[in-house]
Amino acid sequence: MKPILLVVGARPNFMKAASLVSAAREADLRTTLVHTGQHYDPELSRVFFDELELPEPDISLGIGSGTHASQTARIMLEFEPVLREIDPALFVGVGDVNSSLACSLVAIKEHYPVAHVEAGLRCRDPWMPEEVNRRLTDHLATLLFTTSRDADANLAAEGIPADRVHLVGNTMIDTLLRFRDAARARSVGDRFGLDGQPYAVLTLHRPANVDDVEQLADIMDSVRRVGELAPVVFPVHPRTRRQLEDERVLGRLESEGRVVLTEPLGYVDFIGLVDGARLVLTDSGGIQEETTVLGVPCLTLRTSTERPVTVTAGTNTVVGTDPDLIVAEATRVLFGERPATRVPELWDGRAGERIVAVIQRELAELGSPSARV
Repeated sequence: MKPILLVVGARPNFMKAASLVSAAREADLRTTLVHTGQHYDPELSRVFFDELELPEPDISLGIGSGTHASQTARIMLEFEPVLREIDPALFVGVGDVNSSLACSLVAIKEHYPVAHVEAGLRCRDPWMPEEVNRRLTDHLATLLFTTSRDADANLAAEGIPADRVHLVGNTMIDTLLRFRDAARARSVGDRFGLDGQPYAVLTLHRPANVDDVEQLADIMDSVRRVGELAPVVFPVHPRTRRQLEDERVLGRLESEGRVVLTEPLGYVDFIGLVDGARLVLTDSGGIQEETTVLGVPCLTLRTSTERPVTVTAGTNTVVGTDPDLIVAEATRVLFGERPATRVPELWDGRAGERIVAVIQRELAELGSPSARV
C-alpha cells in the first residue's frame, strides 16, 4: 500500500496536521510528511513539531521566505521530484498557505489525486493571498474536507460536486482540545507580571495590516489606547517586528509599559495565554476558531472573515481597523458580560479520525493505491 503524502509549510499547518498524523498512525495508514520550510524560524516551526509531538519530517525542502511568486515557484520546483520519488496514493494539502497551493498544482499536473483539508472557506476579498490559495486549491482537489456547513455552501455555489465534499469538523480544534488542559496548567499570564488582572492578547501578521504604514499606525494607536484599559500582551511575529522597527514604533510601545512585547510563543504557551485572556485582538483566521472554543471574546482586525461560524456561533466580532471602533468594542468587551457561545458542529476533537476514515474508504474504492485522476 503506497502512502499518502502530507505537506506542511507554516505554523497553522502544524496544528492541523498533528491531528491527521495521529489519526493516520492509529489507523495504520502510511503517511509521508514533507515540510516545505515556508516558515523556518525556530519559534514558528521547530518548537511546534516538538510540542505537538509531530514526527520529524521525512523530507524537508528548506524553501524559506520570499515574494509570493518566488516562494510558490521554488516550492513547485523542489516538490516535483519528491512527489515522483514517493509516488503516493494521495496528496493531502492543509489550509491556505502557499505550500498547499504550490504542491497541489504539482500533484494534479502529475495526475495524483488531491485532498484539501479546510476547504470551502471564503472571505470574498480577492486581494487577500490566502483567499486566492483557498479558491484555487479547492478547484484542484478531488476530496474536499470542510469545517462548517457554510463552507459546504460556498463549494456548492462554485459548482463543486457534492460527492467530493465531506463535512468533518476542524482538525485545529482537535489539537486545541488535546492540549488545552496542559496549556491551562502553565499559568502563562503570570509570567508577564500581570498579577491576576484582566489582560488582552494581540497578534498581527497579515500583509494588509503590517505592510501598509498608515494602517499599521492606526492599529498601533488603538492598541495603545486599549492598553490604558488593560495590559496587552503582544507576541510579535517576525514580519511584524521588522515593520515596527522600521517605523520606530516598537520603542514607543516598550517605553509606555502597558503593551507587553514578547517573542512568538510555542503552541501550548500561546493557548494558555489566550485561554486566560479577557480579550483577544487578531488578524489570524485560526485564532478566531480557537477563541470560539475557549469562550474568549475576539475582535478580528479585518473587514471580513472566511470563518463566519465564529461570529454566528462563537465569540468573534469583525471590527476592521478603525481605531475608534476597535477601542469602543474593546471597552464593551473588557467591562461587559462574556458572550454566550456554542461550539460549532463537529468541533469535537475527532475531525482527523473522520478524514482518515474517508481517505481509507476512497482509496479502497479506487481499486489500486496507485490509481490516478
